Amino acid sequence: MREIQKIKNNLARKATEFISGGFKPTNSITESWIGRVYLYHENEAIPLDNDGELMVPLFQLCFKDLPFVPEILKESKIITVFISKKFPMDLTPNGNNWVLREYKSADNIAVKDLKNDTSFIKPFPLSNRLIEEDYPVWEDPEIPDDISDKINELEDSGIIDSYYDIIENNYSHKIGGYATYCQSGIDFGEDFEFVFQIASDGKANLNIVDSGNIYLAKNRKTEEWVFYCDFY
Repeated sequence: MREIQKIKNNLARKATEFISGGFKPTNSITESWIGRVYLYHENEAIPLDNDGELMVPLFQLCFKDLPFVPEILKESKIITVFISKKFPMDLTPNGNNWVLREYKSADNIAVKDLKNDTSFIKPFPLSNRLIEEDYPVWEDPEIPDDISDKINELEDSGIIDSYYDIIENNYSHKIGGYATYCQSGIDFGEDFEFVFQIASDGKANLNIVDSGNIYLAKNRKTEEWVFYCDFY
């Protein structure tokens, strides 16, 4: 049906999905990981949380040769993420029991085999693939009113039973696309754009409370980052 395809075309965004394991790691400065971070500046180490405890290396994201990168991250070369075992449950700025480091140059990057021996995450290198069409959950505030009105009309007329008759979501690690909320969506704040999702990952022994996700958003003007998570 033309109306349904028009809705999908208006909503669809590209994303890069990350898949844990399944290949022999290279340990190069262009390899992404879950549960391991080995790329730092010389003066950097694993950060401490608000209680002075060593954080857990959560994600190492390298941008070289990714099939899709959001415009807001076009200058980024590497992003690393660390999290406290007492990780935040609300919308939280960078540095408050979680730390994201963004590098816009690979110069002066050192490989350091640093570990937190109490980490609960099993490390895996990450392969990637292009998601041609990523869609928001129905509760996402980013769905324009005119599109949500049209979807409601299709439901009322019996053409579809629900939004999810025509839409599938990607509950995976990804950059770009949409935050795949487990609950209703959130407003990250003025000029903030969702760009990065870290999902619960059974292979890596990462369970975000109850099969939840972590969502990271970046401010287009200030380049600040915020953290949010939700779960079932």
